[in-house]
Amino acid sequence: MESKNLLEPMDLTVEELEELFDLAEKIMEAPEKYTEACKGKLMATLFYEPSTRTRFSFEAAMLRLGGQNIGFSEAGSSSVAKGESIADTASTVSCYADLIVMRHPKEGAPRVAANSARVPVINAGDGGHQHPTQTLTDLMTIRSLRGSLTHMTVGLCGDLKFGRTVHSLIKALSRYEGVRFVLISPEELRVPDYVRKEILDKKGLDYREVEQMDEVLPELDVLYMTRVQKERFFNEEDYIRLKDRFILDEEKMALAGEKMMVLHPLPRVNEIAVEVDKDPRALYFEQARYGMYIRMALIMTMLQGKRRG
Repeated sequence: MESKNLLEPMDLTVEELEELFDLAEKIMEAPEKYTEACKGKLMATLFYEPSTRTRFSFEAAMLRLGGQNIGFSEAGSSSVAKGESIADTASTVSCYADLIVMRHPKEGAPRVAANSARVPVINAGDGGHQHPTQTLTDLMTIRSLRGSLTHMTVGLCGDLKFGRTVHSLIKALSRYEGVRFVLISPEELRVPDYVRKEILDKKGLDYREVEQMDEVLPELDVLYMTRVQKERFFNEEDYIRLKDRFILDEEKMALAGEKMMVLHPLPRVNEIAVEVDKDPRALYFEQARYGMYIRMALIMTMLQGKRRG
């Protein structure tokens, strides 16, 4: 792997992705073989906005590899509260840690950190822009449970405007043959123009935009649900108006094919009814489990010096 940082999914080639997926599956099969793979290594998690799954997943991954963690889970508990810049924080922390994992509400913040840090930086989500390790999780889940990342119809539903997981997933899947997209959202939450023009249109991908979920469920191989993100709205009235627009329940699941996979980056609010959890096609908690193993594979690969700047 040529680049020392992971800031967006396209930093990895398809071949490099396959290597990571293969390693993650080996770790899943025999985790006891990797309990000291990162012994003596230290990872810093710099989370400038709230997170449960992503932060815990990274920290659990490092601990299971025999490494240790330092960091903060909110900016107010760090020197950021005193006015320290991202660049200075990254420079300082890289004096102590072997790897930096950063989440930030502003787009491009991890890239600023990477330009100053002396150790690898992983983007754990920057605003509504990118979330590459969630994309690794999504791709591994689909590949492991479906057997392939090609020739499928993927429905992306909910907040496609601010949903960084959606933007990253579209970009990553655009490199696989025969992937067709169905973009399900109200007009106000459609994918941004740059995603449409620079990825979907530029690459000539097969996609369509719809405002109703029911009509397309029978044709989907994967349904990727997302929540309407309150924290991305400037107007609370708009959030209230749109937050319950798409709710997946048993009645809608009855319209879908027997092998359709339901994924969700989590957290869930109310866009997937709890009654759906018992459906064998509901794979979002299994998806979270895959997330830890793919992050273990990523951390190992980056810390063992295979990614060089």
